[in-house]
Amino acid sequence: MNKNIENKDRIRANTSEEINAQIDSETDARVREFASKSNSEITSRIDELDHEWDIERTLETNASLLALSGLVLGVTHNKKWLVVPGIVLPFLFQHAVQGWCPPIPIFRRLGIRTRKEID
Repeated sequence: MNKNIENKDRIRANTSEEINAQIDSETDARVREFASKSNSEITSRIDELDHEWDIERTLETNASLLALSGLVLGVTHNKKWLVVPGIVLPFLFQHAVQGWCPPIPIFRRLGIRTRKEID
């Protein structure tokens, strides 16, 4: 992928070159596969891409579910569960400021793409 684009994409900039290359390779293979498909198959794939969750949505959903679960468990069962939102929310803030947090490498290894990569 173009280095200029990577400079503007904090997720890619904070992902190992190996993982970025793997995601790019898989994307290129999909594009080549659909180059010979019918218009209806291509349209169907575009619809799938429009509904694919990007890394931001995945991270935000994961963080909010963990924080909410920790809060509920902390209030209803044991206050020690309040450590969960105490850890998760700073990670979410770190991501907002730096474009990186500990779950990002895991999600990227799972093949979760940025919106730019999906587009």
